[in-house]
Amino acid sequence: MNFLLICHALFSIEAPWDVPRGCTPVELRRSTDGGIPRLRTTVTTYADREYLNVLFHAADDEVIARYRNHDDPLYEEDVVEVFLSPATPTTYFEIEVNPLGTTFDARVESPDGVRSTMRVDRGWTCKNLFAAIRRTPGFVDTIVRIPFSSLGVHIPAPGDVWRGNFFRIDRSHSHGDEFSAWRPTLKNPADFHVVAAFGRLRFE
Repeated sequence: MNFLLICHALFSIEAPWDVPRGCTPVELRRSTDGGIPRLRTTVTTYADREYLNVLFHAADDEVIARYRNHDDPLYEEDVVEVFLSPATPTTYFEIEVNPLGTTFDARVESPDGVRSTMRVDRGWTCKNLFAAIRRTPGFVDTIVRIPFSSLGVHIPAPGDVWRGNFFRIDRSHSHGDEFSAWRPTLKNPADFHVVAAFGRLRFE
């Protein structure tokens, strides 16, 4: 599926882990071949007047995370990732959160849509980014709130379409590393920076 509806719903600080009524979670697939991952992950997306909200619900039997500083290389360990392109797909924003609640953000210029020629601006900051974690036995939930203003765009109108993708990296000493994606990039070794794999995000 290359199309995802961003439903309109209010974020609740009292119930941040609940899927809002009318929103449908999607399952991530194995990024390298589109197969079913060993560990299940769902993503729910919804928007209010100021924020795009992304809720990850991830099964996890071995959390590996030690980075606690903003913009540390979170992708070396367990992490969930959001790639968003409000305009041209060759310019997109990368936001990551690890199971400790540490964040990473960057602006990516990818003129050819591939890793080899992309330029990553780690100095870019997603101002007022909010992320929170809930860890329960066998699961890690992550809520990410991305202000539209931080992306330099107007509040999306109903019917507006962005491009983007959603990912998860799970590191495991027992089972090996697993890379999951909403839109599998079909690259092996795993590579998330494939613009051609971005799906369409349509705002309700």
